[in-house]
Amino acid sequence: MTAKDKLPRSVPDGSAPRYNARESWRIFGIMAEFVEATERLAAIRPAVSIFGSARTPPDHMYYMLAEKIARLLSDSGFAVISGGGPGIMEAANKGAFFGKSPSVGLNIQLPMEQGANPYQDISQTFQHFFARKFMFVKFAAAYVVMPGGFGTLDELLEAMTLVQTKKSRRIPIILVHGPFWQGLLDWLRDRLVAEGMINREDLDLVQVIDRPEDVVEAIFKHYERRGFQPLPAEREMMLNL
Repeated sequence: MTAKDKLPRSVPDGSAPRYNARESWRIFGIMAEFVEATERLAAIRPAVSIFGSARTPPDHMYYMLAEKIARLLSDSGFAVISGGGPGIMEAANKGAFFGKSPSVGLNIQLPMEQGANPYQDISQTFQHFFARKFMFVKFAAAYVVMPGGFGTLDELLEAMTLVQTKKSRRIPIILVHGPFWQGLLDWLRDRLVAEGMINREDLDLVQVIDRPEDVVEAIFKHYERRGFQPLPAEREMMLNL
């Protein structure tokens, strides 16, 4: 059997070419998302991206913890970036909104509509997850990861992967509330490290901190011998994210 025999057959009614043309034109929409967001967010550095569950109510400990962390970061001179939705995202934006530095929401259009929270000085809406995720990484001097679900884990593991593979600069990746994260950290050590899937030092890419004041201190400590802006070599690296 030749490679030609294995190729899928063309759809006789011509619907496939029409679909392919639509798909190709969407590339320009994706490019527009990258360009518009890059231009709007270029002046917000230094910034910290905060992630966490959209399902956390305002009276929950996690919500209040995220709000306090965001307020301390904002008053310390960091713009705070969240996903722009409810729950922990709202808490992060709310804390920054009433602080001294910008509150930024990177909203996403979803089939089950995610409403933008009202605590955003800068609000940018995305249609594509990957463009939105790129902006979280590009502009962040640190990641603060609160308890959350699939989306939160996605952001956390992508950040760890990018730093591990040297596609992104080394930044603080801080997990907040140790009891929530301990099971995952144990599994990473007992399975991935033990079975040689990752190196032991890869676990050092993250740190667990519970107190809001210690979160801010850890970020400043990371940058105490350098500025918050990416170094020239890091800028070049991040062009290939």
